[in-house]
Amino acid sequence: MNQFQYVRPTKPQAAIDAVAKDANAKFIAGGTNLVDLMKRGVMTPQKLVDINRLPLAKIETMGAGLRIGALALNSAVADDKHVRAQHPLLALALNAGASPQLRNMATVGGNMLQRTRCSYFYDLSMPCNKREPGTGCAALEGVNRMHAIFGASEQCIAVHPSDMSVALVALDATVLVSGPKGDRRIAFADLHRLPGTTPQRDTNLEPGELITAVDLPTNAFTRHVHYQKVRERASYAFALVSAAVALDIENNTIKAARLALGGVAHKPWRLAAAEQALIGKPATEDSFRQAAAVAMQGAKAFKYNAYKLKLAPNALVQALKTAAAA
Repeated sequence: MNQFQYVRPTKPQAAIDAVAKDANAKFIAGGTNLVDLMKRGVMTPQKLVDINRLPLAKIETMGAGLRIGALALNSAVADDKHVRAQHPLLALALNAGASPQLRNMATVGGNMLQRTRCSYFYDLSMPCNKREPGTGCAALEGVNRMHAIFGASEQCIAVHPSDMSVALVALDATVLVSGPKGDRRIAFADLHRLPGTTPQRDTNLEPGELITAVDLPTNAFTRHVHYQKVRERASYAFALVSAAVALDIENNTIKAARLALGGVAHKPWRLAAAEQALIGKPATEDSFRQAAAVAMQGAKAFKYNAYKLKLAPNALVQALKTAAAA
């Protein structure tokens, strides 16, 4: 690991200034992803700005919903009574992620900003446009069974690894950020980027911007929800495919739906067209399979991940069936 400076500001503006003025500085909180990247030499920041002393860990009810501080631990959010009552889908997704030990360290802000787990991104001997722009994408012709089937480009076919983020995009969350130019709000669906020609940019955050909280609006999705995660082993594994599902059902008719997939794209993949296809339909397997067919429009597989073309719609149907039966 390279040598680096380490500072622990106690005020948000001091932390923002420390990163904004130094292109080689990075925020660090739980460190569950950044430290791994530093150990492997994938990221080599010259300064770490520890934000754990900032007052950003509260989980509080607001007039129009719930606000979760960026430093709230994943385990604390999953166990919070307000989260479990108002947004059970988020609790399910968080508990599906990583291990209990990691959930006790990982923060909400860090979870949404974690880098891809593509093996070529982590391997310094292989070309990777995300790690070194312009060097190529080894995954295109390599072992790409974990990779994207939506929104990929010739520059990058990696996927975003967060379970929590799949639930947040389905629940219409909003991210609050502070930076050198002040405060702003970003719809969660707009936080992460597709790779395009700039795969090194994971998000639409500007240099020096710090995530301070995430807002979740009040909704009717408190009962018929499910997070379906398909992985290679029962615990501590990233999703091959995951599906976040929330339904509002009355008299067996779907009034509203929120759907998203994980493990299929460079960002959490919201299924807006499939949501619309469910509205007004009976909560039956036939309706769910029709919606899953809509969800898969535009999907493209590579040599080793063609199985996702079947796994993704099946996971979505199973999640919908489980949610409807809740």
